[in-house]
Order: sequence, then C-alpha cells, then structure tokens
Amino acid sequence: MKKLRIHREGRVLISGTVLLLFILNVALFMAHPAEWILALSLIITALLLVFVTYFFRNPVRVLEIDDPNFIIAPADGRVVVVEPTDEDEYFHEKKLQVSIFMSPFNVHANWYPIEGNILVSKHQKGRHKGAWLPKSSTENERSLVVIETPSKIQIAVRQIAGAMARRIVTYAKPGHQAHRNTHLGFIKLGSRVDMYLPLDTEMFVAVGEAVRGNETIIGRLAEK
Repeated sequence: MKKLRIHREGRVLISGTVLLLFILNVALFMAHPAEWILALSLIITALLLVFVTYFFRNPVRVLEIDDPNFIIAPADGRVVVVEPTDEDEYFHEKKLQVSIFMSPFNVHANWYPIEGNILVSKHQKGRHKGAWLPKSSTENERSLVVIETPSKIQIAVRQIAGAMARRIVTYAKPGHQAHRNTHLGFIKLGSRVDMYLPLDTEMFVAVGEAVRGNETIIGRLAEK
C-alpha cells in the first residue's frame, strides 16, 4: 500500500484545519446538541479533512527520457487550449499556446516541463475569474517563468489563479536551472497552467485530453 505524501504547501493549512475543527466540535459537544447534530458535524468534519488532505497530496513521479526536446506536462488536468496566439507579456510575438485546466480534484503541484536555464520568474497580481476562461491568461493573478533550453530555445510557463485559488507559489528563480522531475511551484485550488512554445513544436495532445504532470509527454521541440 502506497503511503500518502503531503506537499509542504499544505502542512500548515492541514494542521490549522485539524485544530479549528477540533475546537468547533468540542464547543458543539459542550452545548449538548441533539445526537444527530453531533453525528452530522463529525461526518462533515471527516469529509472536510479528507478533501483538504487529498488536495495537498504529493505523488512521487519520476520520468526518465533521453530526448531533451520532449516537453512534459507541467500539471495534472485537461487540455483546454492548443492554438497559435499572440504572447504579449514576454515574447511579443505569436507562439503556440497550450493550456491545462486543473480542477480542485487534480494534483496541484507543478513541474518543470523541460530542462534549461531559468531566465525570468515574476509574479503579477490580478483578478480571480474562472481559470477556464480565455481572459484568465492575461487578467488573473499569475506567475511567468521563462526557460531557455541548452539549444537556446525559449519557452514560457504561466501559472494562473482561478476563481477559488488565492495563492500561487513559484519556486523558480532567475539564474537557476530547471530540472526534470522537479517542482516548479504549486497553485492552491482550481487553476490553470499555460505554456507558450515555438510554432513549429510537434504536439502529441489535443483539446479535451487528460494529462498527468511529469508523466504525459505533450510535445517535442523542433531541432535547431
């Protein structure tokens, strides 16, 4: 039986949730409610703890591949966009956008999709629209990470907060190296990850397909 690993971003929140629910249940018990009310409270408490713990699960995923041009899904979820688009925050030119929407039931850790040098890592405040909406890429709270591969190809990864997400954590730092099988960051609750790739990237996934972070090979960069 596999041991459930908890992501470090959830340890404080889970501990706080346990303490708060314990206090609330003790207070309710001291008020001498009807037995069905106490039973209902315990059921709701258990379900809430299960969900919070499940949300912050941190599965071990190690992918071994030889081709440095393979692009790995940076997040669990469903592909909602694969199309050329104008990227105006960093590249200021047309790129192939690939977007993955994460529901509250997906693993919310984000991985580096490729290896290389981290050129940019910046956070921008914004709105909290539904992450599935097209304008969420440019209007929501977000973080941008730009990676340059050893062959000098640059790609961008954008973490986007959703309607419920209120915190984006990004571990990437300019000047550091992006390594496969390593977390780029974490987004709390429903959210989205966009990638901006060269237009000649060969894609292996289409809109509507489910992908798994650090497991699904979604495309391959063209040789330079």
